[in-house]
Amino acid sequence: MYLQIMCVVTACLLCLPGALFAKDKQIIGWIETVRLTHNMLSIDAKIDTGARHSSLHTENYQLFEKNNEPWIRFKISNKAGKSLSIEKPVIRTAKIKSKRKKVKSQERPVIMLGICIGSVYKEIETNIVDRSHFNYKLLIGRSFLKEDFLIDTSLKYSLPPTCNLE
Repeated sequence: MYLQIMCVVTACLLCLPGALFAKDKQIIGWIETVRLTHNMLSIDAKIDTGARHSSLHTENYQLFEKNNEPWIRFKISNKAGKSLSIEKPVIRTAKIKSKRKKVKSQERPVIMLGICIGSVYKEIETNIVDRSHFNYKLLIGRSFLKEDFLIDTSLKYSLPPTCNLE
């Protein structure tokens, strides 16, 4: 009997740190509405734990130089037709492996982009790419999600953005 009690106590103690750690995280669904760059535009995003970084859709972008540094200019719009023009420095170029057999890899410009989900706002590396063949213009990867979120795949639109950055 003593051994059984000790096993139960040990199991409870092993679970306790995980439960305490999870308590501080916000639960989100596999699709969420997020806000970009200091509350400037709300768009729907797919949450993807299989992706390391985030990807943002634009069909046309322009690379240019500003103060001898590479910059990018592009426009993003949401389902309601509201659009936002963005100019940002390119912090690096990412080489992304393609899952399609015909395309080996793709180079994408990477910017720091401010994203708000729930009450969490972060500036994270986001690559710019044509995602017109996907349903969602923004893919949120693990670099944003880590430490702050748990994903419940049965949910959609469960945590509206509440960051107040204006």
